[in-house]
Amino acid sequence: MKPLHAVPLFVLGLAVAGALSGTVIADVTTSTGTSTTVATTTATVATTTTAPTTTSAPPPTNTVPAGVRVAGVRVGTLTPADAVAAVQAAFARPLPVVIDRRTLALDPTKVATAYPATAVAKARIAAPGTNVPLVVSVHGPQLRAWIDAVKKRFDRTSSDASLTFRNAKPVVRQEKVGRILATKVVTARVLKALRANTRLPVRLHTRPVAPEVDSKSFADVIVINRETNRLYLYDGTKLFRTFSVATGQSIYPTPRGRWHIVVKWKNPWWYPPVQDDWARGLKPVPPGPSNPLGTRWMGLNAPGVGIHGTDEPASIGYSASHGCIRMQVPDAEWLFDHVDLGTTVYIV
Repeated sequence: MKPLHAVPLFVLGLAVAGALSGTVIADVTTSTGTSTTVATTTATVATTTTAPTTTSAPPPTNTVPAGVRVAGVRVGTLTPADAVAAVQAAFARPLPVVIDRRTLALDPTKVATAYPATAVAKARIAAPGTNVPLVVSVHGPQLRAWIDAVKKRFDRTSSDASLTFRNAKPVVRQEKVGRILATKVVTARVLKALRANTRLPVRLHTRPVAPEVDSKSFADVIVINRETNRLYLYDGTKLFRTFSVATGQSIYPTPRGRWHIVVKWKNPWWYPPVQDDWARGLKPVPPGPSNPLGTRWMGLNAPGVGIHGTDEPASIGYSASHGCIRMQVPDAEWLFDHVDLGTTVYIV
């Protein structure tokens, strides 16, 4: 009886085992599919995460802070070497020097030395927006030599007007105004521009130098001809009026040459020239109708000689005086009012 009961139990065990086996297989199959899906998803995420991207490299740290300048030159964000080169190039640019209307170019490197490395070193530790000064050493002898050469180029010596006579007629050579360049002003302005490292034009002007004698000094010129007994009054080189006069006798000749009016007297006294024999014993004569000088005296720098009126109008037109130049009283008064001290009197 025991073996018979064992058979049904064995068969029942196999059936239960088969059912359990199917369940397990189904679970394994489902799990496998799920794992595959998860793995695929994970791979996709991994691929997306590890894809390479392009980004800018960070700026180098060995640069001048942004916004910093050296003597006006922008050196911010430059390396020290580039900053030094930029400052040196800016300093080497020619400095325009404008004198009157002419422009000269001064090469700064020939008259000064800049020290950009020192300035850049200070710039590296400066706050943004700082303008660091540039140390510039100016070479005195070289700058003075350049300024002296410029001065020689622009200076002009003034020349006086001159009066000469050709065929007993006046010839006036016009004056020339000189020019001079003030070297102290040039030096100060150029030094300031070099030390500030600016290349804005330095503008300067020469100063006029007036001649001591201009053509107006010869506005009136008197020419006296002893042979014709004529006095010619010129306005510069233009004949203005002619007068008949009396000149010296042969024994008392009116002196030839170039003279000037040095004194003018109205209603003069006449004093006898005691050094001359003809005047011995004569007494001074006060102003009046009998005065030998008339009413006007224009004395020359020729001793004892002058142009004057006369109380002997009949002598006019002859060589009748004692060396002076006699005129009719009205003519002498007119001439007196139209000539000045210093007027040239040329006697031929």
